[in-house]
Amino acid sequence: MPLLATIDSALADFASFVWGTPLLVLLVGGGLALLVVSRGRPYRHLGHSVALLRGRYDSSDDPGQVPHSQALSTALSGTLGLGNIAGVALAISTGGPGAIFWMWVTAVVGVATKFYTASLAVMYRGRDAAGELQGGPMYVIREGLGRRWMPLALLFALAGLCGALPVFQANQAVQLLRDSFALPLGWIGAEDALVFNFSIGVALAALTAVVIVGRIQRIGALAVRLVPAMVLFYLAMTFIVIGAFWQQVPAAFALIFSDAFSGQAVAGGALGTVIKIGISRGAFSNEAGIGTESMAHGAAKTNEPIREGVVAMVGPIVDTLVICTCTALVILLTGAWELSEGIEGVTLTAGAFSQVFGHWGPLLLLMMVVPLAFTTIVANWYYGVKCLNFLFNGVYQRYYTPVYLLLVVIGAVASLSAVNNIIIGMYAIMAVPTMTSTLLLAGRVNRAAKQYFEELAQAGKMQEKAGTAL
Repeated sequence: MPLLATIDSALADFASFVWGTPLLVLLVGGGLALLVVSRGRPYRHLGHSVALLRGRYDSSDDPGQVPHSQALSTALSGTLGLGNIAGVALAISTGGPGAIFWMWVTAVVGVATKFYTASLAVMYRGRDAAGELQGGPMYVIREGLGRRWMPLALLFALAGLCGALPVFQANQAVQLLRDSFALPLGWIGAEDALVFNFSIGVALAALTAVVIVGRIQRIGALAVRLVPAMVLFYLAMTFIVIGAFWQQVPAAFALIFSDAFSGQAVAGGALGTVIKIGISRGAFSNEAGIGTESMAHGAAKTNEPIREGVVAMVGPIVDTLVICTCTALVILLTGAWELSEGIEGVTLTAGAFSQVFGHWGPLLLLMMVVPLAFTTIVANWYYGVKCLNFLFNGVYQRYYTPVYLLLVVIGAVASLSAVNNIIIGMYAIMAVPTMTSTLLLAGRVNRAAKQYFEELAQAGKMQEKAGTAL
């Protein structure tokens, strides 16, 4: 036990160190820099993303593997779910309500960041060992910056391989099943928890194996069906809770804003802690500037990099500004964050929903969490295998899937603090090569975007004239 405590403490120190001030400046300051150099162009063309997602510009002849909608759904499946539910609960329980404000900051600047990272993921795609066209920060660095920057590409791939572990998603999904379903219904006793965790872990691993056999095409097809449905279902749940406490909504927002600049809800009033937790949790949730989502967007079937950049901008809005805000309001309005001392993660969120839905609350949350946790596990396999192939030219790919499935089972019975610190630490390391390469190549995206939107406007004028003539 002392050894485990020492390991947990070391991992916590590691995560705290890598998420220090320099990285926060790189993520938020870098995002602000991209917003400035783009002159706000990404925000002015959000409407264009709707047409792209509806398939208006899709062509089966374009290079890539999946349509825009499936690329976005795959990227969202890697971010939506436990980051929005367990992650928000962890942010509030450790950083106070003010942490939510700093999550919003990552989303606002993340719109610009994702526009650039996703555009570059298509602009600088490269061939893997099997000759397939791939995208992602490691290929952006190799193809866009050149071979002398390869150490940065290798750093991303190594950190991505570790950061794409499925342990956090498996851990939290099993925790919700056990604490909010199996134990209260008397299906298992406290002494059976380990066996239950192991059994569910095995089931998750088996289902994961079924999907990943079909690679990105099957992952995209699954995500495009599950993700939108689960988002609408979750929004309906949260709106009911918010409606029940509608008179307290202004006070909840006031608490978020006031605590964001005071840190009063954190022991000792540590404002720096609030900011650090909010930004790290926001980045973990929407992955803007981290780079994992670029690997999904890099698989889009398009020969126009800017189109995928426009599509990717939707991610932080849906993920953080909408879903995370709804989760935060549920936790704050119900008072669960103050009444549930010592309870964290998805169990805290489940307790908040219980305030309105009673014993049905955790069950309803379960219906949303488990499918999204599963899609995240599947998406992370795709990210991990791409990083592995980049590092080793596909030599060890046949070993990766069995090891990954084993880690799903291990995650189901592992310590939350340990797995959380490993993954969030790796996310921080991934951000360094991603943001560095994005800032260095931003000018090329600006030139491509200027040309693309000018041509789009010209095409729109021609259509308008043709319509008038008719």
